[in-house]
Amino acid sequence: MTDIAELESSNLARIEAAADLAALDEARVAILGKSGNVTLLARTLGSVSLEERKVLGPQINQMRDRLAARLEARKAELEAAELEARLAADRVDLSLPAPPRRRGGVHPTMQVMDEMIAVFADMGFGVAEGPDIETDFNNFTALNFPPKHPAREMHDTFFLPPDANGERKVLRTHTSPVQVRVMHRTNEKLPGWIASGQEPPIRIIVPGRTFRQDSDQTHTPMFHQIEGLVIDKGIHMGHLKWTLETFIARFFETDRVTTRFRPHHFPFTEPSAEMDVQCDRSGGEVKIGEGADWLEILGCGMVHPNVLRNCGLDPDVWQGFAFGCGVDRLGVLKYGMPDLRDMFAADGRWLAHYGFSAFAAPNSASGLS
Repeated sequence: MTDIAELESSNLARIEAAADLAALDEARVAILGKSGNVTLLARTLGSVSLEERKVLGPQINQMRDRLAARLEARKAELEAAELEARLAADRVDLSLPAPPRRRGGVHPTMQVMDEMIAVFADMGFGVAEGPDIETDFNNFTALNFPPKHPAREMHDTFFLPPDANGERKVLRTHTSPVQVRVMHRTNEKLPGWIASGQEPPIRIIVPGRTFRQDSDQTHTPMFHQIEGLVIDKGIHMGHLKWTLETFIARFFETDRVTTRFRPHHFPFTEPSAEMDVQCDRSGGEVKIGEGADWLEILGCGMVHPNVLRNCGLDPDVWQGFAFGCGVDRLGVLKYGMPDLRDMFAADGRWLAHYGFSAFAAPNSASGLS
């Protein structure tokens, strides 16, 4: 018979020597498992006399209980040590400098477009969209452009190569073709028609990209525009004037806005006008709502009767007004940017300076900018 005290001592030493939970589990199996030394010792009791069994049985059971208790205690110690090591490894030194902020934000063009949409949404306008590549009919003919109009020339418009039918599509020069798409209700008259028309009354704005062959400090070949269209019965210039003056006051977030309308010419509106806003240009900065200077903001007018007829509407029943303004240019004016071309230069320093937080969504409750 194995010496019980010696066996217990060697088992305790093995338990204490276990450096981690895996080693401790191996020791448990070697001691108390089905083939463990304590289990095998207990099985030998059947080969001894009854008197020896009465003495050795309690001793083996007591040893097994002590070893099991020590195994549990050692397991708790190792688990606590492992947790301490993990916490120490995950510790953060708050005295260290913070990691650099992730660079990025909302581009000023998108911010300004969202601001304009928010203002017009409060005024009851919906949003319509159309493709960047348009047919000549949608971009020019339906909008009352005569055949020899300068806008149809290569020096002003980006034309695509002719297709199989000989038709040359264009990169739209304005967002006005979406007016045609919204008003027109007879698909067969519109080549390349995509969306179905809408019955009047209509009150929409059309944000999107436009393209013209022009590049200087205040013009770029690709720019963003928001077009507005209202079609209803009894519409007149007074409705147009109130809509635009209200928009300018809310967009620039000032009540001190003075505007004037100058006669102009657009093929798709009659009468047509350009809208100026009073401003101060002194000090290299444009300030809206003060000063004695005037700044052109947008073009507008009453929808030409020919445009209504081209879209299948009777001008004796339906009237409307339209306006269009450059999103990028209004952003330059509102936020004091010196050059419109910087908006498309992809300069990270410029974007870091003029960019907006993605969490600052424009709305009438908390403010636009």
